[in-house]
Amino acid sequence: MKELVVVTGGSKGIGKAIIHKFAAAGYDIVTCARNQAALNEMAQEVINLYGVQVHTMVADLSKRAAVADFATFIQSKGEVGVLVNNTGVFIPGQIHTEEEGSLEKMIETNLYSAYHLTRAIVPQMKARKSGHIFSMGSIAGLTAYEHGGSYAISKWAMLGFTKCLRAELKGDGIKVTSILPGATYTSSWEGVDLPVERFMKSEDVAEAVWSAYQMSPQTVVEEIVIRPQLGDI
Repeated sequence: MKELVVVTGGSKGIGKAIIHKFAAAGYDIVTCARNQAALNEMAQEVINLYGVQVHTMVADLSKRAAVADFATFIQSKGEVGVLVNNTGVFIPGQIHTEEEGSLEKMIETNLYSAYHLTRAIVPQMKARKSGHIFSMGSIAGLTAYEHGGSYAISKWAMLGFTKCLRAELKGDGIKVTSILPGATYTSSWEGVDLPVERFMKSEDVAEAVWSAYQMSPQTVVEEIVIRPQLGDI
């Protein structure tokens, strides 16, 4: 049985680009998102292009019960070789003025989803002594931004989570990599008064993930920092 590539939040943006990259190499995919129509469209596109299996589930991973259901769904499809914790939400604002509940929403979506899903998947990776876990962080998890607010808090926490995971699992043959992209043109940036050329492409982030995955078993890329050529936005 082929090992599965699991990508959360895979219906669009960076998640979708990562799915395309692995599917093009023949990997079967398991993914989730909140929108059934977007999931169906992505899955059919990938199946038509690459002839792989794409297993989809509608899930809001900010809800712990939904994470548990998705973990059960994954395990019913096979063993996980790659887990990409990509689910996220971005609400700009300042800590002292942002809308009430912003912190909770972004911590639950950006951090807790990865925490609980990883805990569900790691035991099977440890049993096989192999696997690769990618966590989608952000430049906002490295650098303070005036309007980063609770999004930055969640991404700083994500980086800490990933660093700890790396230390815990290095003796089990499991690789852990933190992806820290700058401004990438996805739906979060639609409508901004900036040229598309100022942003990175989702495909470039996917290429970085794929390149890290290609390393030999004795080598791991711990962190990948990717920024727009002209600097942060």
